[in-house]
Amino acid sequence: MPRRIIAPLLSLLLALMVGLGASKSAHADDAARKVISDQLSAFQDDDFATAFMFASPMIKGMFGTSERFGEMVRNGYPMVWRPSEVEFLDTRDVGGALVQDVLIRDADGVYYELEYEMIAGEDGWKINGVRVRRAGEGTA
Repeated sequence: MPRRIIAPLLSLLLALMVGLGASKSAHADDAARKVISDQLSAFQDDDFATAFMFASPMIKGMFGTSERFGEMVRNGYPMVWRPSEVEFLDTRDVGGALVQDVLIRDADGVYYELEYEMIAGEDGWKINGVRVRRAGEGTA
C-alpha cells in the first residue's frame, strides 16, 4: 500500500483504540460510582445487609457480618452513614485498583474528601476500602 494511504489508516486505528479505551474507562467510572451511590443509599435506610453486598471479599472477611460492618460505619464513618450531600470528584488508577474521590458533607456541614478504593470482582465493582481526609468547615 502506498505510504499516503497507510499513515491515515494508522492514525484512524490509533484514534479508535484511544476512543475505546476512554469509553471503557468512563464505563468503569460510572459503574464504580453507582456501587458507591447504592451503598450510600443502603446506609441511609440502615440496610446494612445490602450495604455489605458492595464490600470486597477482603472487607467482608474483616467484619464477618453485615451487623459488625454497619456498627463500624456508624461509629467510624458517620459522614458515610448519614451524608447530607455527596459529590463525585476524580477517578484514577492506582496499582490496578480504581480510586474514586468523593466529597461528602456531613449533618454538621463539615466536608470530607473520601478516597474509595474499588476493585473489579466477578460480579462487578466492589469497595475495597475508604480513606477519609477532612476537607474543612462550611462550603468547599
